[in-house]
Amino acid sequence: MTLYRSESHLAAMPRSMPTDHQRVPTVNRSLRRLTLPVLTLPFLVLFLCSGVSAERPNILFLFSDDHAIKSISAYGGPLAEVAPTPNIDRIARQGAVFTNSFCANSICGPSRATILTGKHSHKNGFMRNGNTFDPNQWTVAKSLQQGGYNTAVIGKWHLKTNPVGFDHWEIFPGQGSYYNPVFIQMDGSKQRFEGYATDLTTQKAINWLNERDKTKPFFLMCQHKAPHRTFSPAMRHLGSFDNAQIPEPETLFDDYYNRHPSLAKNEMEIDRHFDWAYDAKVRKDERGDVTLPKPDRYGTPEYNRMTPAQKKEWDAYFAPRNQRFLQEFATGKMSDQDVVRWKYRRYMRNYLSTVKAVDESVGRMLDYLDDNGLADNTIVIYSSDQGFFLGEHGWYDKRWMFEESFRMPFLIRWPNKVQAGSRPEQLIQNIDYAPTFLDIAGLETPEEVQGASLVPLFGKQPKPWRDSLYYAYYELGEHAVPQHFGVRTQNHKLIYFSKSDQWNLYDLKEDPNELRSVHDEQDYQAIRTALTDEFTRLRELYDAPPFPARAK
Repeated sequence: MTLYRSESHLAAMPRSMPTDHQRVPTVNRSLRRLTLPVLTLPFLVLFLCSGVSAERPNILFLFSDDHAIKSISAYGGPLAEVAPTPNIDRIARQGAVFTNSFCANSICGPSRATILTGKHSHKNGFMRNGNTFDPNQWTVAKSLQQGGYNTAVIGKWHLKTNPVGFDHWEIFPGQGSYYNPVFIQMDGSKQRFEGYATDLTTQKAINWLNERDKTKPFFLMCQHKAPHRTFSPAMRHLGSFDNAQIPEPETLFDDYYNRHPSLAKNEMEIDRHFDWAYDAKVRKDERGDVTLPKPDRYGTPEYNRMTPAQKKEWDAYFAPRNQRFLQEFATGKMSDQDVVRWKYRRYMRNYLSTVKAVDESVGRMLDYLDDNGLADNTIVIYSSDQGFFLGEHGWYDKRWMFEESFRMPFLIRWPNKVQAGSRPEQLIQNIDYAPTFLDIAGLETPEEVQGASLVPLFGKQPKPWRDSLYYAYYELGEHAVPQHFGVRTQNHKLIYFSKSDQWNLYDLKEDPNELRSVHDEQDYQAIRTALTDEFTRLRELYDAPPFPARAK
């Protein structure tokens, strides 16, 4: 499969085509073949001479769930001053922040399957959260384990079948819980641990590092539940952002005009779909005779898991604040927009508080490496399974190909290899993680893998790279978000809604908030044609399946 176009092909492209479409969109697999032996041979010599592959770098993969880049201060933006993430920023200062990092399918399980396999969802078989991951297929963990790495995954797994390719694993069932969570053990048993999920996951990761086989390099996936819904903070962080002036996004009250009609029909609005008890933490037993508008569907599963001492601490914080709100609401003086703004502030304070614990976890892991002499020979990566809407377009979830959920963080520290303080702008995707891990380890990447190693981008003079990305969302109407597919370049994005046979086109430079589709505008005809051709080419390249049947 050839991934770089020939010079003659490029020369034949129309002169009117915009700059960000003039280079090849995907990375050359032959380039990877040329690069890998150079990297692999020294490791092979070390392996043969020493009998142990200890000189190969360790890989520490720190992973969260639904972490929007706007809530990572290393990425900048209006939240950087309000809610800094100093420990994640340590990775950025000592390594690189990839500013154009994206997922292939913005939903939890599929993103994790993509990371393990280096393949788009339709190729690894995990297209929707309801699917079951096939443990018999190739994964990067299997290759690293077979290649001499001591491997472990701890925390959120979310793929239904048990992990394979790991010497040690301890995972949450399903989504896991924030308080006093259950961990599935390798013997199949389930054990409940008192405490906060982020803290427990971190401690278990450190315990494994202490007990691992130290004759081998390690590959550790430390994977948090946070900051996933229900955005439940550690008790020590309740009130951390009460005095912060959290900026309101420009699009909090988006009217969804001039875009696909499904945007207005979605079910992830802070206004109409943010549950009072489940999300906003206002329980029914606190409300007295005050009746709040819908929705109120899911109850308080996290509160129900707490110990009496935890509930006492929780109630001491939330109860008086909830009563003040209920009293104000009961006066009838709060407008609909006032209520939305209240829910938005409650949402953001809790979300940012869960991020605060994740950042502390990153600090603990980095300190462990320093204290144990491992920092110089350990690659540290921080990422998340996708982005998340923090009130943009009035939303609080993910799924869409719009920037807030399509983008995912990727920060990497590799002393003497990754340029400290660098901010690469190349378009990368989570299909690239697996081949990157293998390249780092000096191992060959199977032909079936669709991503490419990021190692050529780590130096001061990065190699040629792709200019476009393919996206596919396959969920069946969850949150009323339709299946949609698309292509993104540096400056433009084309989205296809297959069941209604409709297109949206966005000029990301002129319209970064994606408020106006220009698909039908005459001035964008050349760009529309080029992007449509590129979309078709990428679907052929990745062997994408036919679109679902169109609605009649």
